[in-house]
Amino acid sequence: MSTPDPQPSTSKPQTLIAALVVLAVAVGLFLIWKSQHDPRIDALERMLADDLEVSDYAYRFRVFGIEGNTAVMSTPRSPEMSVLRFLEIIRPDLDIDQPDSPPVIAAQKELARIQSRAREIVMSHPQIDNVRWQLDRQWYLRHGIDVR
Repeated sequence: MSTPDPQPSTSKPQTLIAALVVLAVAVGLFLIWKSQHDPRIDALERMLADDLEVSDYAYRFRVFGIEGNTAVMSTPRSPEMSVLRFLEIIRPDLDIDQPDSPPVIAAQKELARIQSRAREIVMSHPQIDNVRWQLDRQWYLRHGIDVR
């Protein structure tokens, strides 16, 4: 008398079908991503990464997307988020309670200069005529701040 196999065996055709389904889903997802992905974003991101001044800054300026000839870029400051709150995160050595102090003013000017440089780099692309800034909510979330 033989004992039944405790685990049912999967037939080779079922395994092959399952593998093909997984492969088809992966290919489909890739094609959807590829059809929605703008290669200009990659080019702009490389341009920003290649600039030592911009890439060495404590905040990484990014291109979120392109709308027509306008690049939508990340920024750590907006009416929703004080520049002082941003500086408090990247420069904990600053006394932001003294916003008119020379070190705080210098840090604000450095941010403005780097952000302007990032804009210039992106605007140098022949297909980009404008930049629209968008608050980088994900960056703040990674630093424990929920900006709504």
